[in-house]
Amino acid sequence: MSQLDKDAFEALLANCADEPIQFPGAIQPHGLLFTLTEPDLTVLQVSANVHALLGLEPQQVIGQSLEKALGAGWTDVIRSASAHESFVDAPRLLINVNGVEFEAMMHRSQDALILELEIQDKDAQAVSYLERTGNLGRMLRQLHAAKDLQTLYEISVREVQKMTGYDRVLIYRFEEEGHGQVIAEASSPAMELFNGLFFPASDIPEQARELYRRNWLRIIPDADYTPVPLVPQLRPDTHQQLDLSFSTLRSVSPIHCQYMKNMGVLSSMSVSLIQGDKLWGLISCGHRTPLYVSHELRSACQALGQVLSLQISAMEALDVSRQRETKLLTLGRLHQSMVAAEDNVFDGLAQQPQLLMELVDATGVAIIEDRQMQCYGICPEPADIRALHKWMMSGSEPVFSSHQLSSVYPPAEAYQAIASGVLAMSLPKPVDNGVIWFRPEVKESIEWSGDPAKPLNLESSDVGMHLRPRTSFEIWKVEMTGIATKWSHGDLFAANDLRRSALEDDLARQVTREQQAVRARDELVAVVSHDLRNPMTVISMLCGMMQKSFSSDGPHTSRRISSAIDTMQQAASRMNVLLEDLLDTSKIEAGRYTITPQPLEVSQIFEEAYSLLAPLAMDKSIEISFNAEPELKVKADPERLFQVLSNLIGNAIKFTPKLGRIGVAAMSNGEEIVFTVRDSGEGIPPDQLPHIFERYWTVKEGNPSGTGLGLYISQGIIKAHGGVLAAQSEVGKGSEFRFTVPRAE
Repeated sequence: MSQLDKDAFEALLANCADEPIQFPGAIQPHGLLFTLTEPDLTVLQVSANVHALLGLEPQQVIGQSLEKALGAGWTDVIRSASAHESFVDAPRLLINVNGVEFEAMMHRSQDALILELEIQDKDAQAVSYLERTGNLGRMLRQLHAAKDLQTLYEISVREVQKMTGYDRVLIYRFEEEGHGQVIAEASSPAMELFNGLFFPASDIPEQARELYRRNWLRIIPDADYTPVPLVPQLRPDTHQQLDLSFSTLRSVSPIHCQYMKNMGVLSSMSVSLIQGDKLWGLISCGHRTPLYVSHELRSACQALGQVLSLQISAMEALDVSRQRETKLLTLGRLHQSMVAAEDNVFDGLAQQPQLLMELVDATGVAIIEDRQMQCYGICPEPADIRALHKWMMSGSEPVFSSHQLSSVYPPAEAYQAIASGVLAMSLPKPVDNGVIWFRPEVKESIEWSGDPAKPLNLESSDVGMHLRPRTSFEIWKVEMTGIATKWSHGDLFAANDLRRSALEDDLARQVTREQQAVRARDELVAVVSHDLRNPMTVISMLCGMMQKSFSSDGPHTSRRISSAIDTMQQAASRMNVLLEDLLDTSKIEAGRYTITPQPLEVSQIFEEAYSLLAPLAMDKSIEISFNAEPELKVKADPERLFQVLSNLIGNAIKFTPKLGRIGVAAMSNGEEIVFTVRDSGEGIPPDQLPHIFERYWTVKEGNPSGTGLGLYISQGIIKAHGGVLAAQSEVGKGSEFRFTVPRAE
């Protein structure tokens, strides 16, 4: 094939994959199709064979009531049947028009009612439906009694063949990669056997698989049919093609019809096997000659497919459950090892490397914790493991698995002989960590139905190049490389459960470390506070005594010594305040800050605050006022509430320039009393305002001696009262602090 032909082939293959097969614009000829409006049942479209079957030209029907085609009586029957919102459990509806017997089927698509009239094949009806399905109950009992999946598959294909008469019935299971495998088959002696063979994904392209997922059954009675177009091709009301996804009569791709003929069959039926909302596989039926299967018989096959789907899901779920149970003992032992480890969970796992490999049947394992890496068994080089781990960590999956690593991570091709399979888990920590299991390459020959590299052929014709389905289905053996044994559901469960257990243990260790750190800090603060407070008390007392002793000495000496003593007293007082702040901070952080609320007169609190703080304001010629509504009472701890007011008013005095103003007020607001402290100072910059209640926060200028704990402690005190402390500020105009405490009864 030339490069030009290769390019043409790739382009045609892409177009094939994008073919809108749900919009064929045509149907198969064994029935009629009407596109109708509701509720008046006006015909928007009709299949062109309306003339052959009903003796009417399409133009005689389009735009008219359905009555024009079916007559008043049958139209009323259709109208009555269409009153249902869903047609899933609709009773069978047979009608006879011009001596032709049809089975009527309805569904809705794109806000239109689709009516399909399928011709009843007299030859097909000659064989009793009851005769064919009489053993359906027995078959269902057999399915229920099957002990394993393979027996289930074999019963299904054998009984469907008996019931329908198809030459070949097989079960086709889709693999994760898109290709499929025949896992059970019942065929006539003359048919070529496909059991065990793989078929490439291109045999059933993605859009076809999606239609199989949405529809339980599809039938092609004769692959040699001539498609019957819809008239007009586009809906006159929407100017769009009609979506025939749920149409029984929908015409299929000509490539598929040719594919059937190349396989040696002229008729086919497929029943979907659905697991959850995913297409698991198909019951695929084929016959060497045209074969029509009645709607009743198809319904029985569909019911069988639904039962089989449930049975497959149930048995696979049971198998998964058994796999998980086999892992629990090993998981328990690994959990004990993690708990017993002194430093971290990965040290515990490193003590049980053989057990760790046995958990998921791996031949090698690497354990990573920050810069440390421990490898056991057969593993790639450490540098390769680090690179692989970095690549896996760039994704979002906490557990990663692949049985063909080089297909998703090309550098792994260099060591695929020992690590074609990888299973890995990691914990959400700031350092590199994780467990990586390895499985070696398992070379095996897979038998394909035809060459998987050439699923379609390129053919030249008068109209140019076009795709032609492959003509050969002979067994084609391909040796697969770079593939390891697949990780089972049990393996994936084990990795996830080990991660969960490790995460719980790691979090428990973090909590324990945090608790130990808090206790150590509290003990340190208590010791420092106790050991420093006694000397500070002694220093203060001695300073007072010295002050009195030196007051009788000469004026100059006395002034110098008195000034020094004042400085010492201020330092001691400052040290005492700092110790109190540290103790309060420790209690707030530990959640052990306690208060003793009692009824308090707001006016009395304001009087005490004024007597203590007004002199400080007057020293800076600051006007300070206290205003409260009459007879206001709060329920608060008097010492702690006074501490908050002192802190807020003291800050206001500190940061308000001379001749400024400070206003302190209290007013009732429902069950709360709202206190405000407003000043005319410089204000707090917007970038600093969100941080003022953080520990150790101080303004950048003007407060070099502040501890940064005052507002943090004040907020903790107000929270302990069940209130809120907040601040507003505007640079150049001042700040306002507002807090709430409960009203006293």
